[in-house]
Amino acid sequence: MAEAVQLQARATGQAVPATRDELMTYLAERSIEATTIEHPALFTVAESQGLRGEIAGGHTKNLFVKDKKGRHFLVVAEESRAVDLKSLHRLIGAQGRLSFASAEAMMALLGVEPGSVTAFGVLNDRAGQVTVVLDEGLLAHDMVNCHPLTNTATTTVATDGLMTFFRSTGHEPLVVRLDGETDQGNGRDG
Repeated sequence: MAEAVQLQARATGQAVPATRDELMTYLAERSIEATTIEHPALFTVAESQGLRGEIAGGHTKNLFVKDKKGRHFLVVAEESRAVDLKSLHRLIGAQGRLSFASAEAMMALLGVEPGSVTAFGVLNDRAGQVTVVLDEGLLAHDMVNCHPLTNTATTTVATDGLMTFFRSTGHEPLVVRLDGETDQGNGRDG
């Protein structure tokens, strides 16, 4: 389906979402080392936990949400973290309660389909319409694991590399302690 979306985007003159290969090139050009492991398509955290074996580092779950004003947020959280959508809006400065964004918005802004939402999706948000919300708990890990724009693989990067990636795409993350406190910076020294 992703190939069909790319063909349709080209035909209508819309921006074409980056491919997995283009993501890997983007990371390499910024000296962000990445290791990728192939696997069957995974749609839930439970499926991921059952298949991954011993992949070191923090594992993410990602929520693509919007507020009442139509602002979009990509929440990148530790996979085991409970994310309370009823109160998260207060932590991140959203207007009113959050709801899940549509599949159409997901494709238009992140270039991914449902089931493939990933921190790397902001590579496709060239207009800077998405606010990245990063779970502070992920910063405690040396390495972080994310899907590389598709849910058929897992890519591991250093946590500092993920922060470099976000900044290079113009998405300084809002680091949030999901228990209530926020830090506007990156939550780390250096």
